[in-house]
Amino acid sequence: MYCIEVDASGGLRESRRSRPTAGPGEVVIQVVAAGINRADLVQRQGGYPPPPGASDLLGLEVSGHVTEVGPGVTQWKAGDAVCALLPGGGYAQYCVAAASLCLPVPRPLDMETAAALPEAAFTAWTMIWQLGGLQPGERVLVHGGASGVGTLALRMLAAMGHTAYATAGSPEKCALCLEMGAQAAIDYRTEDFVERVRALTDGKGVNVVLDMVGGDYVARDLRSMAVGGRLVLVAFQGGSSATFDIPRLMTRQLTIAGATLRHRPEAFKARIAAELHEHIWPLIKQGRIHPFIDSRYPLAQAAEAHERLASGVARGKILLLPGS
Repeated sequence: MYCIEVDASGGLRESRRSRPTAGPGEVVIQVVAAGINRADLVQRQGGYPPPPGASDLLGLEVSGHVTEVGPGVTQWKAGDAVCALLPGGGYAQYCVAAASLCLPVPRPLDMETAAALPEAAFTAWTMIWQLGGLQPGERVLVHGGASGVGTLALRMLAAMGHTAYATAGSPEKCALCLEMGAQAAIDYRTEDFVERVRALTDGKGVNVVLDMVGGDYVARDLRSMAVGGRLVLVAFQGGSSATFDIPRLMTRQLTIAGATLRHRPEAFKARIAAELHEHIWPLIKQGRIHPFIDSRYPLAQAAEAHERLASGVARGKILLLPGS
């Protein structure tokens, strides 16, 4: 099969490998589209390695058709249209996925667009609803609102009746956040999000913050939060360390939490898949949630696609198409 490998210098190269086979509890998927994530860029640089036993190829999410089922798999059959969360291996014509981490492609989405669902949906649900403990009537601040995770999180929040605010780095990205369901979009290059959030909430603050920035945002997040608020760190693009006011944390009963998804046990991620299928997939089928696609590239142009993501100009999700 055709695939894209990372070479010793961190570059991307076209290659050929044997088609993978399905082991117990696994399926093989003929890939229609693969989503690009910032984790792919980090892996190229030598960070965020795949879990033991996973493919060394990049690619954490795909959509496609099942071509083979392994022993013990009863929920899928050859020909089924699925999208799947992967530990790696998506930048190829074929990949292996855990059967428990596959979800049916929800109509009316087309096959390509469905590749933008898994990583963002799993991440948003895990970080906001599980780790953040979001409750009905609570308010959320989403940093990076125009990103792949941010745009889908805003759609999910709006569809489930939550008030959400977002930060983004340009008027165009702020406009997209509003289109995705944010009640207000804050341009962090020209506005102080702390002051804006306090004004938007009559001084009360937000209950949950989804932070992809880290660094000096952490202290500012705490100043934006309501009593009992929860800050969830999902990345640290702005810095891997932070200094903040501990008395504020204590007196306002705030919580800081963080997690990654890739190295969590399959059983944990399978529970997330089941919850998404129950709570989010029906809303997608109703047309109330859908991913925003920035651009599509042939698999051979993966390097150019990575450059677009790294440049910061992309909005929503970038897809790779092995068949192009």
